Amino acid sequence: MKNGRVKSTPQAAPNRHADFEALYDKHSREVWALAYARWMNADTAMDVAQEAFLRLWKQWEDGEIILNPRAWLLRVARNLAEDHAKSAFRRNGTHPPQTMNGVQGREPPPQDHLEREETFAQLRDVMAQLHETDREILTLRYALDYNTDAIAETLGINATAVHMRLSRARQRLADRLQANGVHHAP
Repeated sequence: MKNGRVKSTPQAAPNRHADFEALYDKHSREVWALAYARWMNADTAMDVAQEAFLRLWKQWEDGEIILNPRAWLLRVARNLAEDHAKSAFRRNGTHPPQTMNGVQGREPPPQDHLEREETFAQLRDVMAQLHETDREILTLRYALDYNTDAIAETLGINATAVHMRLSRARQRLADRLQANGVHHAP
């Protein structure tokens, strides 16, 4: 066993396709969200997520058994997101940052809808100003609804560090929101 992988004979093709589709259905949202938290760009996040799943498929093609595919995918996506920062394309500023799309739901009355959208726009602006580690931990906790143990496993830190990082990230977010005149949640 090496790095959580076991070398074996290749899996049977029909099972491999079904297993892969099941893993994609189950984990693609959180892999995408992890990359999105880093770059605040839906297209970049999709590229990262697709590359992570492609690499998983290649590992399976090589006969590797990934003991914890979810953790493996999240780690690969996190590494790919970091590698993107080192690319010449990103470094040269040819890829402008995108803002988050508005959250869709039941339609509120027009005035409430406008106020809510304005507050979300301010939240997106403030989130984009936060350090990527703050965005990452806030996304894991609030967008993906991870508990402390899941966040700790994903980030490779202990639960105490998760609580400390969350507390500090929430405080920095609240301070910036208040400085921008946002005094209540949408």
